[in-house]
Amino acid sequence: MTGSPTRWLLAPAWLSLLASLPWWLGLPLLLSIAAVLLFGSDRLESHAPVLRLALRWGLPGVLFAGQRALGGDAFAWAMALLGALAGFTLLAGLEAWLDRGRREKVAQPELRDWPSLALAPIGPKAVMVELVPPAWSEGTSPDPRGGEVRWEAGRFVLADATVERVRAHASFSPDGRWFVARTSRGLVLLDRDQGRLHRLRGWELCGWHDGPWLAREAGPAMAWREVLGRR
Repeated sequence: MTGSPTRWLLAPAWLSLLASLPWWLGLPLLLSIAAVLLFGSDRLESHAPVLRLALRWGLPGVLFAGQRALGGDAFAWAMALLGALAGFTLLAGLEAWLDRGRREKVAQPELRDWPSLALAPIGPKAVMVELVPPAWSEGTSPDPRGGEVRWEAGRFVLADATVERVRAHASFSPDGRWFVARTSRGLVLLDRDQGRLHRLRGWELCGWHDGPWLAREAGPAMAWREVLGRR
């Protein structure tokens, strides 16, 4: 019953044999095959496809023998249909149980080589960012783009902008694009190229790398794009 041509010859013959036998002979035979699949599948793995095929084709034969024993009337056919529903449901459950190991192997093909899985990289590679520490100045100080930034009683006056309601502590990015001043509750961030001013309550300047990197309440440092996107 393993080869395709032989299967289509022997399977109907098996069905006809069980249909011709009394149901009380065919049913124990099918139950014995099911028991062998349940408890001896590891030892009879090479024969499991043949045994499964015997169950699939043998069940209709036993049901036909059963309805014949009940008289072959409408009631007998109704009982045979109920038996088919219950029998094939149990058969589907049996095959699902037998295939559980195969599904686990498909889901975890390298389970036996678990050390390599544990050490395998997950996700994108990490990028190391080295921050340039901020250099804070107090009061009037040089401007990296030329000239100086003046401190005038609560505000900084730059050549291209004025930053008000800040303390006297400030820092420039190495390229001069960014200007940061401290307030009593956080920072004021000035993007000189875009001419935009951002007041960030509760944030601290960690350093510079392609712009300012900021942190909040001893949390992780984040790039300015991420910080301004969360506001």
